[in-house]
Formats: sequence, structure tokens, C-alpha cells
Amino acid sequence: MSVVLMGFKERLKELRTKKGITQEVLASHLDIPESTVRRYESSDDSTPRRERLEKIADFFNVKIDYLLGRTDDPSPPDMKDKPSDELTTIMYHKWDQLDERRRKQALKLLEILEQEADEVNNKE
Repeated sequence: MSVVLMGFKERLKELRTKKGITQEVLASHLDIPESTVRRYESSDDSTPRRERLEKIADFFNVKIDYLLGRTDDPSPPDMKDKPSDELTTIMYHKWDQLDERRRKQALKLLEILEQEADEVNNKE
């Protein structure tokens, strides 16, 4: 017996629903019109181009092949052991949008936060 995998529109809707976000919120995170998300979720003929597929896969922390229904394994190979909560997903998405200079600034800010946390823990 063969198993029919979900197509892109079903996978996108399922991932969005599991995350508990609206089409409007997803569109905002992907920086695309809400009407585009609606079209992706309703049309069998509306599959995004590669660049946008990558953005969607990164946002949901899944493989592109999972989005396209080619596999039932959603986890990217190098991400299987990493947490996949909403905050982490958003962080990866935002990180991908930064240029090299901003990434260095973000790392410096994280180091400052880490030092402050260490200081607080050492006082306790």
C-alpha cells in the first residue's frame, strides 16, 4: 500500500496552524503579501520559487523537501538535535536577514547579555 504525502499547500497550512499563527502573521515574518500566503494555501498550482521556499523552510525549521511533500521527515539534517520552539525559529529567521556587520553586532550584544547573566548568577 502506498502512502500519499501532503503537497505544499497542505504542509504550509499544517505548519502555520501548528505554530498557532495566522496567515497575516506568517506573511509579515516572510515579508510577503498576505494574499500570497492565502494563494499558497489554496492553490495546487502555486508553489513558490526556490528563494522563497528556502525562507519558508527556514522560518518553520524544516527541509524544503518536507514542504514540497517529498518526505515526511521535517528536520533539516544538521538541526535534528537543536530546539525547535517558536522563539528559536524566529531567531534563525531574523539572523538570516542580517548582513555580516549586523551579525557581528548581534553577537557582541549576546556576549554582553551572557556576561550580565553570569554576574547575576555569581551574586546568588
